[in-house]
Amino acid sequence: MSAQGGGTRSWWGWGNLEDAVTGAERKALIGRVAALLPDAELVDHRPPDIGELGVGAPRVAAPASLDRLCSDDPADRVGHARGKAFRDVVRNLLGEVGEVPDLVVRPRGERDVVDVLDWCARAGIAVIPYGGGSSVVGGVEPRDTGQVISLDLGELADVIEVDTAARAARIQAGIFGPALEDRLRPHGLTLRHFPQSFEFSTLGGWLATRSGGHYATVLTHIDDLVESLRVVTPAGVSESLRLPGSGAGPSPDRLFLGSEGTLGIITEAWMRLQARPRRRAGASVLFTRYDDAVTATRALAQSGLNPANCRLLDPMEALLNAGTDSPGGVLVLGFESADHPVEAALERALELCRDHGGSPQPPRARNASDTWRTAFLRMPYQRDALAAHGMIVETFETACTWGAFPALREAVLSAAREAMRAAGAQGVVTCRFTHVYPDGPAPYFGVYASGRWGSTVAQWDEIKTAVSDALSANSATITHHHAVGRDHRPWYDRQRPDPFAAALHAVKSTLDPSGILNPGVLLDPRR
Repeated sequence: MSAQGGGTRSWWGWGNLEDAVTGAERKALIGRVAALLPDAELVDHRPPDIGELGVGAPRVAAPASLDRLCSDDPADRVGHARGKAFRDVVRNLLGEVGEVPDLVVRPRGERDVVDVLDWCARAGIAVIPYGGGSSVVGGVEPRDTGQVISLDLGELADVIEVDTAARAARIQAGIFGPALEDRLRPHGLTLRHFPQSFEFSTLGGWLATRSGGHYATVLTHIDDLVESLRVVTPAGVSESLRLPGSGAGPSPDRLFLGSEGTLGIITEAWMRLQARPRRRAGASVLFTRYDDAVTATRALAQSGLNPANCRLLDPMEALLNAGTDSPGGVLVLGFESADHPVEAALERALELCRDHGGSPQPPRARNASDTWRTAFLRMPYQRDALAAHGMIVETFETACTWGAFPALREAVLSAAREAMRAAGAQGVVTCRFTHVYPDGPAPYFGVYASGRWGSTVAQWDEIKTAVSDALSANSATITHHHAVGRDHRPWYDRQRPDPFAAALHAVKSTLDPSGILNPGVLLDPRR
């Protein structure tokens, strides 16, 4: 498999093989789960070799002019067949790879993208754009697409131009997060967008899925950082005018942001940059009542202090992933700046927390924020290890108004617990806020349950359906930053207004008249 970040990419799970949970770390992880869920099976299962998967021969052959860009290697095709959701990982472990792309095509420039789309439109071949493959919503998976290629943009990975006066850069879509930051660092600049998938995802993927970064307030979504986009569609190339702002009609950039490869292929973008932070301060705050913790977090979100990190962990999340036993949860706070001291802002934030019953941890005490940050980076690898031991470990996220949150949380917890009971899975549900806005939070839920090996995907699907229905019934979005993909389609169809759906179909017909781009994502495939 291809290397990223100096390692060997796992074909079946998250990240690099060298970083997998093994040895003492794996033993300790399984021990903690056994203590929490004593009836869990926890039998280890290893992934099959790719040679055992029986991948069929490609059903298409590229024109001679494009053959140099194409790979029909079974390992390459399997590696591009799925994203990195729990259900993807488990199906891989079971050797159930299902449909795979007929070819993996790697354009080396924009002209190649144009030529590939022309060929596929003429031949009726579906095209699934592929950045880092970190989708957790079925966004890169062929499902009932017929003949299909995976269009891997990894060769379009350059920072073409940096405008230091405007603090902006023209960047190709296939660049991975670490490489992008390495290119910007000599200029003293940063994109300041760090999703959990940062090491294994690309700028184009962030744009196409409207990804959310690590920072909790202000510049939370990639949308906020876009100055202009260049997009190749089957109907032609679209490039928006580079401006700091414009009121000239609907935004062309907004049309393609979040379009998930259904309207065109994002090849490059001018992105707004930030000066690299030099000053930081952080703390964690314990609460005895969760309602007080939520109220304190709302006060912070509405204070104008704009913390870089404002992550509220409910009691179970704090216990499992921050190692802190706090009956009301833990609020992880952080401030940073490239210009001015931030200690005063932190102190005012802590004062607000005290007003609502919070107890800041002493500076020399064990810091829950440091523990949680470490756990945050290891979570995907730990998920894979637990999935291999027959556990159901998955997350889902949303956003709602502050007033709606108490009823939403109760509805989600109730739906998850009932679905787990019905599926025969004993477990727990956690909640944390990943982002907070003046008008509401973005709750991120986690499910940790014992499963039956061979049935864990079906068990999770039952739970996922139940909690998604609960989100929809309680005026919450089906996704805050994971995208729609194929997995969220039923609830996305309910969420979007009917006139907008009709307009989106019309745009799709205009830009992609053959219906080849990522069929089944956002819209039904053309028949």
